[in-house]
Amino acid sequence: MNTSPEESTVPAPAAEPAATSATVASSSSARDIKVRAPELIGRRWMNSGGKDLTLADLRGKVVLLDFWTFCCINCLHVLDELRPLEEKYARELVIIGVHSPKFEFERTVEAVDQAVERYQVEHLVLDDPDLVTWQAYTARAWPTLAVIDPEGYLVATMSGEGHAAGLTEIIEGLIEEHSAKGTLHSGDGPYVPPPAPETDLFYPGKATRLPSGHLIVADSGHHSLVEYDDDAATIIRRIGTGVRGSDDGDFASASFSEPGGITVLPADLAAEVGYQLVVADTVNHTLRGIDLEAETVTTIAGTGQQHMVGAIDNVRGKPGELGRYDGPARDVKLSSPWDVLFVPSTAEVVVAMAGNHTIWSFDPKDGTIRILSGTMNEGLVDGDGETAWFAQSSGLDLGPEGEVFVADSETSAIRRLDPATGEVSTLVGVGLFDFGFRDGPAAEARLQHPLGVRTLPDGSIAIADTYNGAIRRFDPTTEEVTTLARGLREPSDILVVDSASGAADETPTQIAGEAELLVVESAAHALTRVKLPKDAQRVDEGALTTKRPSTEIASGPVSLTVNFTVPAGQKLDDRWGDPTFLQVSATPPELIVSGEGGAEGLSRDIVINPELNEGVLHVTARAAACDGEPGGEIPLHAACHLYQQDWGIPVDLVDSAPDDLNLDLRGA
Repeated sequence: MNTSPEESTVPAPAAEPAATSATVASSSSARDIKVRAPELIGRRWMNSGGKDLTLADLRGKVVLLDFWTFCCINCLHVLDELRPLEEKYARELVIIGVHSPKFEFERTVEAVDQAVERYQVEHLVLDDPDLVTWQAYTARAWPTLAVIDPEGYLVATMSGEGHAAGLTEIIEGLIEEHSAKGTLHSGDGPYVPPPAPETDLFYPGKATRLPSGHLIVADSGHHSLVEYDDDAATIIRRIGTGVRGSDDGDFASASFSEPGGITVLPADLAAEVGYQLVVADTVNHTLRGIDLEAETVTTIAGTGQQHMVGAIDNVRGKPGELGRYDGPARDVKLSSPWDVLFVPSTAEVVVAMAGNHTIWSFDPKDGTIRILSGTMNEGLVDGDGETAWFAQSSGLDLGPEGEVFVADSETSAIRRLDPATGEVSTLVGVGLFDFGFRDGPAAEARLQHPLGVRTLPDGSIAIADTYNGAIRRFDPTTEEVTTLARGLREPSDILVVDSASGAADETPTQIAGEAELLVVESAAHALTRVKLPKDAQRVDEGALTTKRPSTEIASGPVSLTVNFTVPAGQKLDDRWGDPTFLQVSATPPELIVSGEGGAEGLSRDIVINPELNEGVLHVTARAAACDGEPGGEIPLHAACHLYQQDWGIPVDLVDSAPDDLNLDLRGA
């Protein structure tokens, strides 16, 4: 069924009543309408032992569809949220990840295979490169979740992350209902685990040099760190058990979960704080301190829980407000720290907080952490620390003048950050949906999901252009982008090596002789040496824009509504006024004549420019709810929850199209 969301025979959950502070749908409303789930159609099935499946094959099971794409940090969060569910309900629940790509690279068979292996996806995956099933289920955002009951009816949909509690409620309700009806089949599901490869490294992420000259690598897929000798040829020792976990302790008993960036502290500071390395323990949402002498691992920042944007425990003021956290590092929830970098001028560690699109700064001496830059909105907006937007920043390096270069992966951009003020400007990159493989002037050049940056001896910047499988170069003097190497398998980090001595230097402007690069070639499970060519290549394979089915809307006045269904046992947290919030913008900005910006409420009247034919609407919606019964008081110590989703919706302007747009934050 290859139709647009508006044409699908499955009604979008937007048909339910709009939920604002005045109108809230009940948690059971999504189950009152019987709608047959569309068939699951894609290029191939994965983790099924080679068997193609249909919904009929899954009859008798509760089926959870997870529409994801592997570039998306929110999707990776959902993978982790689903792990306990697939373990707890292994005999009644079948989870299917419907891979629906954003970037061109994500459409390739090899890339999807590697992503399923890299992130250790232990459920069925339907490869849907043409978004056939995505359209049939009217998905508009990554991630989107849909629940199908044992009789094949679609009973719930929801967008975004943080839905584990709601999914548990739905799954248990369906198990109880269909056990009583005799329509539930409890037993082994169709998942067939693939064989695990045996390699020294397994999708390594980042690397750095120790003062001793040894190399230390984040062996992300093995949930550990590996120390190599100077030539990166012999393993000296491994840090961590190699099993996913979050335990502190000695090197043999400590555990990590997909660790990322590593930075070295100066010797005097390391002696004072008791550790030499700071590691971004990405999936644990923590920073870890590594003492190489005592051989111990300690958690130095983060609680181990993921920070959800606007969550009450991370803000000053009322629930739902965006706080600028500045306080004890162990008391705050972090969100997928991806890279870390010690900055001498501030004596702090800059943190690329990929999970909520911000940059933070950690003070090892005081044990404090603060938001340095970013609003937690996803996009490409330059400005000061309180107005800039980032998009899944994933790589950091120090520039020759003390600035920090940032690989902003989801906007395929390279940014320049002032580590003292948080002010940011863009060197290369256009926006959230623009990418490609094009050299030339920075304004015209295109990257594709870069994960790493490194300053070269001449002051230019080497870029790990991950999804293009290339090392690119940006020259800040000429503002030109060129290509240094191609044909690599998902390069994720770069070190500069003096080929005469084989050593790397964290101040590469001082390197003499003929330099070469040591590339963390993640999908090859290897560290690869690449010589810097005398003359860089010029490549132009075009500039691309993310292709997704467009939504047709009318120009002129348009009514925008985000539907929110409060989960059972919760009520909107209206103690401080309207607990909902809507942010609307567009690409290009002139697409919206009026109605852009942020305000309370989940509905908005906007005016679309009739002089344009197409564009992208960017919508962010938030709603705060707490445990408690509708109409009653919220208990003093009630748990509160923040629901948020970001949409980037391609739109075509058609005179005869609807003048309203309905989106769904959560349906249960």
